[in-house]
Amino acid sequence: MDNNNIDNNASESRPENSTENSQKKRNPRSRRPKRRQSKGHVYGVVDLGTNNCRLLVAIPRADGFKVIDSFSRIVRLGEGLKEEKLISDLAAERTVSALKICMDKMRRRGVTRMWNVATQACREAQNGDWFVNTIEEQVKIKLDIIDAQEEARLAVMGCKALLDTNYNRGIIFDIGGGSTEIIWIEFNQHRVPKIIDWISIPLGVVNLSEEYGTVKVLPTAHYQEMKERVKEHIVPFEQKHEITKSISDNRVQLMGTSGTVTTLTSMHLNQAVYDRSEVDGAWMKSQDLVNLCNDLARLDYSERLALNNIGNDRAELVVAGCAIFDAIVDTWPISDVRVADRGIREGMLHHLMDEQRRKNKAGRRRSRKKYYLNRKKSQRAGQGNDG
Repeated sequence: MDNNNIDNNASESRPENSTENSQKKRNPRSRRPKRRQSKGHVYGVVDLGTNNCRLLVAIPRADGFKVIDSFSRIVRLGEGLKEEKLISDLAAERTVSALKICMDKMRRRGVTRMWNVATQACREAQNGDWFVNTIEEQVKIKLDIIDAQEEARLAVMGCKALLDTNYNRGIIFDIGGGSTEIIWIEFNQHRVPKIIDWISIPLGVVNLSEEYGTVKVLPTAHYQEMKERVKEHIVPFEQKHEITKSISDNRVQLMGTSGTVTTLTSMHLNQAVYDRSEVDGAWMKSQDLVNLCNDLARLDYSERLALNNIGNDRAELVVAGCAIFDAIVDTWPISDVRVADRGIREGMLHHLMDEQRRKNKAGRRRSRKKYYLNRKKSQRAGQGNDG
């Protein structure tokens, strides 16, 4: 498989309207989840990152898939990883607890195809293999530690439906807890995105926040230092591909898929409660979000927490995410940014479903071949009897 070609039939995932509560009110004796009438597969994927553990359960649809269950919990798997180089026992306990919930949801939903991955924290930790074995023993979930290249491919696959094919090329960035992925893509003659190159920067919202602190107002010099450290990784990538030349011809789109960019968008839209339907796919002015970043960087933790549409964890980590986003826009001054509240999990679902379609197609070809071979064999046997 060519991991650079993102040729799956990606489309927007649509969370299912919650109907379980209303059904229980009408029939309180009905406690068991209904069995699915369809004989098709139910797919479950888990993305275990440095900060979050996320689950999606979905069923295929002609235009992509339909999400029937989801779960997200902050586990801080990478807490203290920068200093100790190890996943701590407390972080492992938090993660085991979250993954048990994921596994329970997948069992109740009747998942028949599953893929669970871990990213930067497990790649970096010296005891990553121990952690994966612990998860398999205690939760009965097998975790695949994927490399940064596969992470980039899945991110592009997950947000493919939001890419504007009127552009020739694009930059996709994913600001994570322990790393930031930047992907340089172009569209082929069929308007399918292909990865030209990518980088994984070992700086994310968790390790930067732990290093610089989050309680007090971050000094302007420290904010600028974070930006420059990110740019130290970005500038050589820019020089290698001369991306700014394409930007000057208005041929490059910018897309962000991360908690940082979705949080900034929600805040700019003045959402009292986060509304994914307004955020996912929104076009925002990059400078508007940069201005918001500068405002947030001048607040301490309690002041950020007092804002209506930011939670405890995001209030702690958002300034580091702002510095990373600011560095990206500073390097590549693209006026608009497309916001994607989707990413690796959606890419994993598309990958699994596309793989199953290929298997089904190959099975049908084998069945047809076997049918025609048996038919010819019967015809030859009949001719022999006539003789």
